[in-house]
Amino acid sequence: MKNKSICIIPARGGSKGIPKKNIRPLGGKPLIAHTIESAIDSNLFDHVVVTTDDQEIAKISKDFGAEIPFMRPSELSGDTTSTDEVLNFCIPKLRSIGFDFDIFALRDCTVPFIDQSDISGSISLLKQKNCDGVFAAIKAHPNPYFGMMEANENGFLIPSKLPAHNVTRRQDAPIVWIVDGLFVFYTEKFLTNKLIYKGKILPYEIPKIHAHMIDFELDFQIAEFLYRQSS
Repeated sequence: MKNKSICIIPARGGSKGIPKKNIRPLGGKPLIAHTIESAIDSNLFDHVVVTTDDQEIAKISKDFGAEIPFMRPSELSGDTTSTDEVLNFCIPKLRSIGFDFDIFALRDCTVPFIDQSDISGSISLLKQKNCDGVFAAIKAHPNPYFGMMEANENGFLIPSKLPAHNVTRRQDAPIVWIVDGLFVFYTEKFLTNKLIYKGKILPYEIPKIHAHMIDFELDFQIAEFLYRQSS
């Protein structure tokens, strides 16, 4: 039996680092449009839903084919609101109004280069393995086991993480995964765990360029370059 699936894209209006980041143009279209279109074009989802508190984001999202079944309450749209809180509100709300799905993908619209193959691969891995979720991931470089340090209580640098054995080459450090942009879950398992970073999670490795995240102005400039290179 085919699993029913949905894509959920959180996009609040109050971005501080880059004002109106979610709708700022990238390659001639709003940033969020890239995520919406890749989700729709994948043909893997019964619904592509944007959860937002912002009317302008809602309108743009609808223009590019996403659904806005309801607006997100202001109390779930603040700087300190976690994605866990958003999902634990949105998923039961969606089900209460008739959305039926047993798998959902959480997409971050600030990671615009994730594509259909990344989504398909992550969902396939979820179905193949005994796990609660699959996260799109890249191998960390630099690696906290090699070449990264943090300050102790006296301000002096110490190794960030100590491996079980001495590491003299970057290639020999334990693999550390950076996860961002795409998180795929079985709905019931998420509702049981209630937290994104809980349960049995597997990485699905994606190309480093696909994992480019836009948090700062420089990230946007790099994204524009990457977009031009891929066009």
